[in-house]
Amino acid sequence: MPHMFRAAAFVCALTPLSAQFGPAIGDWMTIGHDAQRSHWARNDGKISPEEMKKPGFGLVWKVKLKGEARQTSSVTPPALLDFYIGYRGFRTLGFSGSASGNITAIDTDLSRVEWEKNLGPVAAGAGTAACPGGMTANLARHTASGYPAAGIPRGQGRRTPAQSGVGQPNQGAVTLQQQQQRQFTPPPVAAAKPGRTAPPGSPFARLPQYVHAIGPDGKFHSLYASNGDEPNEAVDFLPAGAHARGLIVFGNVAYAATVNGCGGVPDGIWSLDIREKKVTSWKAPAGITGTAGFAAAPDGTLYVSSGSELFALEAGTLKQKSSYSAGAKFTTSPLVFEFKGKDVVAAGLEDGTVHLVDGAGLNLLGKSAASASGPASGALASWQEAGGQRWLLAPLKSEVAAMKVVERDGALAVEAGWSSPKMVSPRTPMVFHGVVFALDGGDGRNRAVLHAVDGASGKTMWMSKDAIAGQVTTGGLAGGGGRVYVGAHDGTQYAFGFPMEH
Repeated sequence: MPHMFRAAAFVCALTPLSAQFGPAIGDWMTIGHDAQRSHWARNDGKISPEEMKKPGFGLVWKVKLKGEARQTSSVTPPALLDFYIGYRGFRTLGFSGSASGNITAIDTDLSRVEWEKNLGPVAAGAGTAACPGGMTANLARHTASGYPAAGIPRGQGRRTPAQSGVGQPNQGAVTLQQQQQRQFTPPPVAAAKPGRTAPPGSPFARLPQYVHAIGPDGKFHSLYASNGDEPNEAVDFLPAGAHARGLIVFGNVAYAATVNGCGGVPDGIWSLDIREKKVTSWKAPAGITGTAGFAAAPDGTLYVSSGSELFALEAGTLKQKSSYSAGAKFTTSPLVFEFKGKDVVAAGLEDGTVHLVDGAGLNLLGKSAASASGPASGALASWQEAGGQRWLLAPLKSEVAAMKVVERDGALAVEAGWSSPKMVSPRTPMVFHGVVFALDGGDGRNRAVLHAVDGASGKTMWMSKDAIAGQVTTGGLAGGGGRVYVGAHDGTQYAFGFPMEH
């Protein structure tokens, strides 16, 4: 059979899978994984409390990326593409940015740099801690505003590297065999209303895969995931000198927050209609709180905390829909999760409480007691057990605290759960199928340490000890494909997981 017909037959054989399994359900698309900023990789098929009891989890590889840190601004958590079909076969790719404007694509199976690109010069000078300059926002891939679908995960944490899709004679494609062998039971959830869950799609769809970035000059870039080339010129988005945070792209609109008044740019939320190249902005009355910038509900409504108020903004237009006054200043960016059909917005306050607000009308649904360990900072995380128990995770002054969301007499409440081991500088954790990865970012005297904790009991299952050299400042965590990624201040990207045969 000629090669072209053989390839056509291979693609046709895979077509039924295209309709059945959604794309990128295991990929880390932006800060916090999804539009809701859950920090929860819910569909990973490898990392679980049961698997973590087995030996072998540890440092898989580390790669020093190009670029220098500016103040505390360094390498960004990678955006992940776990299933890419290119001319060289199947690939798993991770895309990280640096403060000096460099983007690096790494084959995460082989720890090999696929391509590098610089998005332009960085302003002279060292900058300040609040306004470091350079490229400050994370990279992002186009995602959906709906809750990530539960289904068959693509991130299986392979024990062998990506390979050709051609199987043994008379056995069919390798990919078909693997899909048939996979077994995954998603957590039970209430039936979702139409449009609330990210729609399924096809990993084999003939659409270009992009990685999006905001360059040091504030322009919006769309690069091919395969080689870093830009098919179109960068688009004006943010004013030069702005400190960008929380880049996300859904519905062909890019959103980002600007913080700290850097370059004379007011704190606020910005949207860019990518097709029309139209920019819209909303000015925050008292700055933007938290490290994620904002969060989104399935209908695209954006939630942002500023001072003591929580605001709901209309998708695209950024028109203010409603607001909630908490009576104390917020200390984290918002997080959105679903509870019995409602979109609930959670955020931490300086009085040590966490407030739960109805996303529909921004009415208080419940709150936690004040934490004796002080207020949460940065951003929260959230996940749900297979039995339906909803958890919140908060980085406090010297630990990560886990809290249960419960219902009492028709109202929501937040109960104390477990606390992590003591930490020097807790960062927002991430969750893999019931395993919480809590990161102590360290400081100038203490190196960063990654902890794996049973999400239900709080029992420590593993820790990285001295595997990470130095501290983690803005790097934070990302995960997918059975791997946890940590970006250190010195520009080294670390990957932790189970070893894979090469």
